[in-house]
Amino acid sequence: MTTELKIPDTAAADEVTRLIQETTNPLIYHHSRRVYFFGLMHARKLNLNPDPELLYLAAMFHDTGLLAPFADVEQRFEVDGADHARAFLLDRGFSTSAAQTVWTAIALHTTPGVPDRMGPEIATLYLGVLTDVLGFDLEGLEGDQLAGVLAVHPRGDFKNEFLRAYLKGIKDRPETTNGTVNSDVLEHFIPGFRRTSMVERVLGAPWPS
Repeated sequence: MTTELKIPDTAAADEVTRLIQETTNPLIYHHSRRVYFFGLMHARKLNLNPDPELLYLAAMFHDTGLLAPFADVEQRFEVDGADHARAFLLDRGFSTSAAQTVWTAIALHTTPGVPDRMGPEIATLYLGVLTDVLGFDLEGLEGDQLAGVLAVHPRGDFKNEFLRAYLKGIKDRPETTNGTVNSDVLEHFIPGFRRTSMVERVLGAPWPS
C-alpha cells in the first residue's frame, strides 16, 4: 500500500480489524477498508483533516448493521452499526465526543446532501462510501493510489454481492426503510413491494385537514 495511505497504528484500530474480519465476511471487510482509504483520498483532495483513527473505526463499523450479531435491534441498519461502534469506543476509553462523531458518521452515511456538509470524519466517510458504491469522483482521485487500494482490497463482483447483502440485511425490517434510499433495494428485488410515500403519510394523518 502506498505510504500516504496508512491504517492507523493503534490498539483500537488493530482490534476493530480483527473484529470485522472475524464477525463479518470478505465482502464487508474489503468494502469497509476501501471506504476508509477512499475517504482519506477525498480528505487530501479537499484539504480536510479527519482523525484517521476515528475515520477508520467509522469505516469498519459502517455496514455491520446489515449482519448478525450487529443487526440485533428493530431499527435502521445504519443505526445498528452506529450503536455498536459507539459502545466499542466508549468501552475503550474514547471521549463521548469522539464516540458521537463516529456514531453520526455511520448513522448518516446513506443520507444524501447532509454528511458532506458536516465535520471531516463524517464528510469523508460519506464520500468514501459514495466512491466505493457509486463511483463518485473516480476520475478525480489519484490513479496510483486507487490502483494500490484495489490491489490489496479487490472488488470482485462487488455490485451484485453488495446488493444481495444489502437486501438480506433489511428485507425483514421493511418499515425501517421508509424515507431512505434503502427502500430502493426492497422495491427493486422484492416482487410487489411498494414504499409508502410521504404524500400518503400526510394525507393519511389523523387530522381533519
